[in-house]
Amino acid sequence: MRPVALIALIALAAACTDTPGRAAGTRATSDPATALSPNATVVYVTDGDTIGVEVDGVEERVRLIGIDTPETKKPDTPVQCFGPEATAFTRSLLPEGTSLHLERDVEARDAYGRLLAYVYRSDDGLFVNMEIIGQGYALPLTIAPNVAHADQFVAAARTAEAADLGLWAGCSG
Repeated sequence: MRPVALIALIALAAACTDTPGRAAGTRATSDPATALSPNATVVYVTDGDTIGVEVDGVEERVRLIGIDTPETKKPDTPVQCFGPEATAFTRSLLPEGTSLHLERDVEARDAYGRLLAYVYRSDDGLFVNMEIIGQGYALPLTIAPNVAHADQFVAAARTAEAADLGLWAGCSG
């Protein structure tokens, strides 16, 4: 079974919970005049799915919910195929100083103390998690109870795979 198919089954099962869904789409808004109100600023990008932000004067590590990019910095783990490219892509989307709107789901933090969030650029409403997976730089990773966009992430990964984008073209297995 292909990884996306297996993840799709997991996502489907998780989506059948009572967690309320949110609207579909990769952008919250396309009109900068009605852009999302910022509540964070990018300080750094650790890798493709983890960033550092400042929220109310406090620096927080943020793990983007619902996506998993290849590893580049995990201790005792070699750099994985397309990891450097995923990190570079996230950096291109989120340069230092970028204003963000962070949206939480049910569970606020992971086991490592990182804030879990759906990340939107404030100026144009770009849904960063969706853009990363939709361009083929990540796989869907559904961890209940944070499942608000799970079905959308699986669909975006399938589309990227069908188009042979990113890691789908660059990595085998």
